[in-house]
Amino acid sequence: MTIRVNVADLADLAELLAHIDAGEDFVLTRDGEALAEVNALKKAAEAPRKRVPGAWAHLGKLRDPDLFLRPDPELEDAADGPIFPE
Repeated sequence: MTIRVNVADLADLAELLAHIDAGEDFVLTRDGEALAEVNALKKAAEAPRKRVPGAWAHLGKLRDPDLFLRPDPELEDAADGPIFPE
């Protein structure tokens, strides 16, 4: 939503800047004629953080190194069982 503000009535610049920072658009006018359009700047998205090797090393070694490589016994039982259990 665009808000029209008369420059002669502009008393508190800090309040206007707070509205702009909140993302509102303004049209500054003088005697009903538009002087300027004020929009908030689009903030750039943060760059993704780079992966750091050994970030989890402080937790110690994995006790079972094949933990994620073994098949799940419940899934194997389900695969070998009937399609529609009774």
